[in-house]
Amino acid sequence: MIKCIAIDDEPLALAQLRAYISKVPFLELVAACGSAAEAQSAMETQSVELMFVDINMPDMNGMEFVRSIAEEERPMIIFTTAYAEYAVDGFRLDAIDYLLKPFGLDEFRHAADKALSLSELRRRDSRPDSEAEPAGTGHEYISVKADHKVALVRVADIVYIESDSEYVRLVLEDGSRIMTLFRLKNMEATLPSEMFMRIHRSYIVNLRRIRGYAKGRVYLGEDEYLPIGENYRETFQTYVGKLFPSAL
Repeated sequence: MIKCIAIDDEPLALAQLRAYISKVPFLELVAACGSAAEAQSAMETQSVELMFVDINMPDMNGMEFVRSIAEEERPMIIFTTAYAEYAVDGFRLDAIDYLLKPFGLDEFRHAADKALSLSELRRRDSRPDSEAEPAGTGHEYISVKADHKVALVRVADIVYIESDSEYVRLVLEDGSRIMTLFRLKNMEATLPSEMFMRIHRSYIVNLRRIRGYAKGRVYLGEDEYLPIGENYRETFQTYVGKLFPSAL
């Protein structure tokens, strides 16, 4: 179960959040708060892994409240608001999703599924190796918002992912590209680590798509390559050395 808190100064909106949370079996609501001050008090006595936070609130708005929480202690964040212009600022705070009011149950469940995927990956990574889940047990598909619709993407079809400011671009096997408002850091946490590796501040690559490497590059084809960042080179070489010890 993911323990969550809902924060909204509008009683009807807060009631809707409570109703939606009750319909998602892996969510447990530990507090429903009408202000950031109430939420701060609740979090002093409750363990919270996920927050649904309205942005426009009196006294302290949702953005200010999230910023006031130390980054290492910050729960997963899903912002809710009627104002689309806040989306970029929300993702700068590493929010995992952004729900534009009025939103329905399907949109809410989609956001909650993102939180579940990230929570499962964090829990798996924190276990001792003997308790880790076997490779390949992650989700076969991920869903991303693009062009005013939700696209369902088969994980194995992703060749690489490129950061573009506040967006990421997914490059697929068939040559198509999907642009979505999502931080590369969060995408890295969502994808299975045994299959994908961040090799540059701007790139995540599907390890099964690499055809060769040389001179700080990984080759995806004869003329297609991605750079390996200096800070990621040692991790990549360790990975290659384990699979192909004679190559190093």
